[in-house]
Amino acid sequence: MKVSEYLWRERKRTFLGLPFSFTVYKLTREKLFVETGFFAKKEEEIRLYRVMDLTLHRTFGQRLFGLGTIHCCTGDKSTPELDILNIKHPKKVKDLISDLVEKQRAEKRISAREFMNDDDHLDDDGCPCD
Repeated sequence: MKVSEYLWRERKRTFLGLPFSFTVYKLTREKLFVETGFFAKKEEEIRLYRVMDLTLHRTFGQRLFGLGTIHCCTGDKSTPELDILNIKHPKKVKDLISDLVEKQRAEKRISAREFMNDDDHLDDDGCPCD
């Protein structure tokens, strides 16, 4: 994927607000990626329409350095919960993700209640079968 396709990209920051970390967050119109590791890399992918809830947490120390953590609850089987840790401009990022989630749900005609149904009625992408 080209770098220009990312709407947002950032490294997890240290407690002093410095981006010295091996965790990178990337956001496209349809997916959130979390890449971790240095020698052995791991990339998690979450389709945005599966995000059910976003919560912004900011400790006193994070606020001092302009950082925050976004907690995501998802309908994804492999990653039901995800923390986007120590990022700059967390409120703007949370709002961006929230807006993209709503757009993806509208495009796919998915509502939150569909995640409460039995998974037997979903296709491979997690979309309701017709």
